[in-house]
Parts: sequence; structure tokens; C-alpha cells
Amino acid sequence: MQTRRLGTQGLEVSQLGLGCMGLTWAYGAADPDEATATVQRAVELGVTFFDTAEIYGPWNNEELVGRALAGVRERVLIATKFGFSIDAEGQTRGHDSTPANVKRACEGSLRRLGVDHIDLYYQHRLDPAVPIEDTVGAMAELVREGKVRYLGLSEAGVGTLRRAHAVHPISALQTEYSLWTRDVEDHELAACRELGIGFVAYSPLGRGFLTGALPAPEALAPDDRRRQHPRFSPENWQQNQVIVEAVKSRAAQKGCAPAQLALAWVLAQGDDIVPIPGTKRRRWLEQNIGATQVNLDDDDRLWFETMVPKGATAGLRYPEALMGALDTGR
Repeated sequence: MQTRRLGTQGLEVSQLGLGCMGLTWAYGAADPDEATATVQRAVELGVTFFDTAEIYGPWNNEELVGRALAGVRERVLIATKFGFSIDAEGQTRGHDSTPANVKRACEGSLRRLGVDHIDLYYQHRLDPAVPIEDTVGAMAELVREGKVRYLGLSEAGVGTLRRAHAVHPISALQTEYSLWTRDVEDHELAACRELGIGFVAYSPLGRGFLTGALPAPEALAPDDRRRQHPRFSPENWQQNQVIVEAVKSRAAQKGCAPAQLALAWVLAQGDDIVPIPGTKRRRWLEQNIGATQVNLDDDDRLWFETMVPKGATAGLRYPEALMGALDTGR
């Protein structure tokens, strides 16, 4: 697999990473054995970039990823995230990006992952109560101590990105980006390119929607978090099926799977963009990696802009309360 560079500080990763959240959390029941096998199969297929977070579970996602990668640590790069107050029972109690929590969270992640350093350390969400300069300053101390190699932000607006980058170089911004979520094209991508910051696209398959393989919303597992997302409501589901059917039709013409076509589109948006599709099964992992072999030409690009235009998706990408917590400052 080819590699891509995130930022100008030297962070180089596989052109497709693995989003690990669903291995243990969010999308219904998980099989730890199959999840572990999926991570290890990803390494065999050339994936070097694995994305997890303290809050996934919480905690057990980092533990599984750490165990799965223990034998190949020197061949991979692990990204994880902090930014929440989590009590002893695993309940999230709001944002916490204070310098003290930055350091506490890092120690916990190092322990759960079983590593002596984190390759890419993200603030998961902006904490409105803590100046970003204070948070990034604490993150920079971790770099100086050798506990973290590179810094990142997740779902940060342009203003936050600039302020953070002035304190310490930011190597990556991670934000949702796919055929049905293109908000970052308005401001964030341009700012990243101006500042020399790479872009990590999470949910590049629209939380599985763009694969065309999801069941109807009412058939999702009771604990599947997508049930709470507006785009998966029955009324929006039907409207968004138009997008899926278009992608399926074009994929059939090109002789690839819909997921491969959707990922190829993200990959084609720039060599500074690294998608991290998530899956908890080897079957879908192998299909996703096939996207790196799908080539898009000018006719394809025109087709996408005509048939799946920006803004065509029905519904907010998160429930309204969570949308309010996203940083959209310029």
C-alpha cells in the first residue's frame, strides 16, 4: 500500500487507515476475536495507521488495539484521543482538556495500549472552558517528554486550528468527510493546506450508509448509536437512499463495490487526505482496502458532482445537542 504524509513534521502513514471505534463500541455487539483478527489482517495488508480513543468503550478499545498490535508495534502508528472527564464507572461527565487531564489521559492511554509513546495524539473535541493554547501547551510538553510524537485536533474550526498551530505544530486535523458530509470543503481543508496540516477523514463511508449494505434503521441493533443520528431516521433514510442507489449504479459500471467507489472519491480529494474507514470484520476490511486500486477519471469526477452534489444529504450528521458541541469558529 502507498503512503501519505500528514503535515510537514514527518508523519507518514498508509494511504488508508483503520478507524477502530466499532471494534468494541457504538455499532452494536462486537466479537473480540474477530475484531483482533481484523486489526491484524489490516497490518498484513499494509495498513500502518490505527485510530482509537480513550472514550471508546470507554477504555476497552485502546486495550484491544494495544493487544492486537503488540507484536508489530515497530511497524505501525497508533493515534488516540483525549478530551473528556470519565468517572470510575465509565460515565462521561463532560469536556476536560485542562493540562492536568491531558497528562492523566495520556498516561492512561499509554498503559492501556501497552506502548511507551503515542504516535499521534488528538484533542477529541474542543473544551470551551479551556483556552486551546493551554491544552496544546500541555500536549507539547508530552512531545518534549517523548510520550507523544505528533499532535492533532479533531473537529476543530479554523480559528482554533490557527491558535493551536501557533503554540506547537499540528500534524493532522481529523473531521468527518465523505460523499455525504462535505462541510470541511468550505473552510477547514483550505486552512489545513495553508498551514501544512494533514487531514484525516473519519466516517468516510457515512457510518456504513454509503456501502449500500446496511439494513433499514429499525433493524439496527438496539444499542447501535446510529439510531440516534438524524440521517438514519426513517424519513431521512428514504431520501438518502437516492445517494446510495446512485453510488451503487456507478460502482457496478466500474466493476467495484459501492464502498470502494465512495472511498476512492475521498482518496481522490488530495494526497494530504487519509481516510480511516472503520469495520469490525475482515471481510469488509479487505473490501475497503480494494478502494486503493480504484482509479477515478474526469468523467467520474463530473458524475459525482452531478449525481451526488454537495449538500444532497438529508439530516444533520449528529443529533442536535452534539452538533452544538462541534467547533465551527472561523
